[in-house]
Amino acid sequence: MDTIESAAVEPTASDTNAAAGTPPPRRRRASAAPFSLQQKGVIGADADSQPLYIDRVKVQARAVSGNWRTIKWWVLGVLLTLYYIGPWLRWDRGPGAPDQALLIDMPGRRAYFFWVEIWPQEVYYLTGLLILGAVGLFLVTAWFGRVWCGFTCPQTVWTDLFMWVERKIEGDRNARIRLDAAPWTWNKAGKKIAKHGAWLLIALATGGAWIMYFNDAPTLVGQLVTFEASPTIYGFIALFTLTTYLLAGWAREQVCIYMCPWPRFQGAMFDEDSLIVTYEGWRGEPRGPARKGQSFEGRGDCVDCGMCWQVCPTGVDIREGQQMACIGCALCVDACNSIMDRFGRPRELITYDSIRNQVAREHRQPTAIKLIRPRAIAYIVVMLIVAAVMTWSLSTRSRLDVSVLPDRQPLFVKLSDGSYRNGFTFKILNMKREPKTYQLATDGLTGAEITVGGYQATPAPYVELPVGPDQIGTFRVFVRAPSEVLTGKATDFKFFLIDMETRELINHAAVFHGPGV
Repeated sequence: MDTIESAAVEPTASDTNAAAGTPPPRRRRASAAPFSLQQKGVIGADADSQPLYIDRVKVQARAVSGNWRTIKWWVLGVLLTLYYIGPWLRWDRGPGAPDQALLIDMPGRRAYFFWVEIWPQEVYYLTGLLILGAVGLFLVTAWFGRVWCGFTCPQTVWTDLFMWVERKIEGDRNARIRLDAAPWTWNKAGKKIAKHGAWLLIALATGGAWIMYFNDAPTLVGQLVTFEASPTIYGFIALFTLTTYLLAGWAREQVCIYMCPWPRFQGAMFDEDSLIVTYEGWRGEPRGPARKGQSFEGRGDCVDCGMCWQVCPTGVDIREGQQMACIGCALCVDACNSIMDRFGRPRELITYDSIRNQVAREHRQPTAIKLIRPRAIAYIVVMLIVAAVMTWSLSTRSRLDVSVLPDRQPLFVKLSDGSYRNGFTFKILNMKREPKTYQLATDGLTGAEITVGGYQATPAPYVELPVGPDQIGTFRVFVRAPSEVLTGKATDFKFFLIDMETRELINHAAVFHGPGV
């Protein structure tokens, strides 16, 4: 099992230079592309002979322990627990209603989030949630950098889980490198099969849990084990299983670097007060190998052990400055702190800090965390406004809605008594889980009468319409009006719909078409 202590750096010729007072030469870890070319023996060759595309250098991250690693384990555990148990949470909505707390019912065209029920025409609530999530992410990024990417992004969470499984089966970084380079044996094949088998089981559980958010979880599990689920269900589970396996097991950091658009956006949200993973170059340079007990006089604190990039899940060397591939997971902070403890040097050579504080610390000036600043205030104001609008709308929304669609062909019909008739398709949405009876009348057309196909054959000033619980009632409504009350080719009027039990009233503007003058 590889440990941090195994990264001890033996003295080299550079140590002799340091002891003599000559700063050792600065050694940089090459970026992924030059590193790959060096492996292939391409660097140093004629530029014209260098390949246009190079292979990916596999990132073999080393295990590390520390405060940030502990936080990541807790966040991972909480998020995975919420994800997997989410479909099993129950919420009593009364008889005839699904009791799954989190459910997107596609056949029923309904979304349920605990006590909140969203109908298709209320999709703007989901839009509001997306706005809150986006602006909230902007705010957190402005404050704490890529904390979303490093701790809570699904790609990070599942990749972390897959890497943990990989370490348990194949060993830590050095053991995995040796295993990959070794010839195929039964031992190597057994470890590879066990690893990929565990990955597929996790991916299957992940894909299955996702489908449960769109179906009743206990019912779906029963159908799956008895092979009674539809081919569509099995197909989607297979799809999400495959994508989880590929993205978390194989693609890993390539998703963060090449596929995800967020790294391209977040740079615009940073400022000099954003807390990001930083390297105190003013304190760490000039870097060079060192041995325990050696004096650090005339040199920097960085011992060039490489632990910071060895524990990085994307292979970033934070000493080279901010890079798009850095996801802000802070594992390099834990790794560097353990090395500093070993050499008796101050911690936080790599740390979460702002650029402003780094500059101030370099010049021995006071530092401070500045959370309240113009862009943060703007984000907070936007979030408060959206949250207030959504809260007010949810608390005051009506449980009754109507939709009126006038006939287009013909626009009107002249009756034998000289009056005119217009047809409408009238839809009443009863959002309550009890049958309702509504009274429909008109206003603005003196002497108008209503008939409803299948309900009211005799013209009357108003008509009563029944609608079942949690249903949409569709009716063919015909409005008859005397010719003398019409003002032209189009006469404005209103439909009034009244709940006979609660007396809740809703009106809908409409137009009555006539022949004109």
